[in-house]
Amino acid sequence: MNAAIIVAAGQGKRMGPGQDKLFLEVAGRPVIAHTWERVDRAAEVHIVILVVRPGQEPALRALAARLHLTKPWHLVPGGAERQDSVWNGLDALPAGCEWVAIHDGARPCVSADLIAATFAAARECGAAVAAQRVTDTIKVSEDGRFISEHPERARLWAVQTPQTFRVEVIRGALAEVRRRGLRVTDDTAACALIGQPVRLVEHPAPNPKVTTPADLPVIELRLRALGGPPG
Repeated sequence: MNAAIIVAAGQGKRMGPGQDKLFLEVAGRPVIAHTWERVDRAAEVHIVILVVRPGQEPALRALAARLHLTKPWHLVPGGAERQDSVWNGLDALPAGCEWVAIHDGARPCVSADLIAATFAAARECGAAVAAQRVTDTIKVSEDGRFISEHPERARLWAVQTPQTFRVEVIRGALAEVRRRGLRVTDDTAACALIGQPVRLVEHPAPNPKVTTPADLPVIELRLRALGGPPG
């Protein structure tokens, strides 16, 4: 059995006060509605776990009743940090689940093809991540004022989601994060602690994330280009 965990428990602080980015309307529906249906339609996914902030459950149950969902789903409370939310999602997986894709609720343009590609790549070594080559020149600054390093652009990748794993691999990696009392900003970083290789899955199509209000027009255009709800 394969599962998808949609991480939807973040505070979205960069959207501004009083803004829940997952319920902002884009292309005629809330952001999370697009994400949920696209993950639900992925042939590789058999069950969906949504990790949410306490208090969101009634709104999400009402939303689910309006969507054309085809897979079983469960709501799980989030944790203090993203890694804690993912851990809670993993705890909710049914027995016998071998592979899991972890996806940001705020990435509503994900395609079934990309989800399938990460599952296929993860089967090669146990872990895979959607990624794109960096096209901007990146600099490192130690003090936030002056450039201190000039990394070679050809070696740089922007990682996104889905990030797909053998369940026992990501459980072991996050258990090590918890044991060491560390904080990681994505799940592939946890893999480095246990020496787990992660396969990059390059994809050309835009897969943007809602982070600030300026992202919404771009995502609206992308969703309309995709032709509305998947099906």
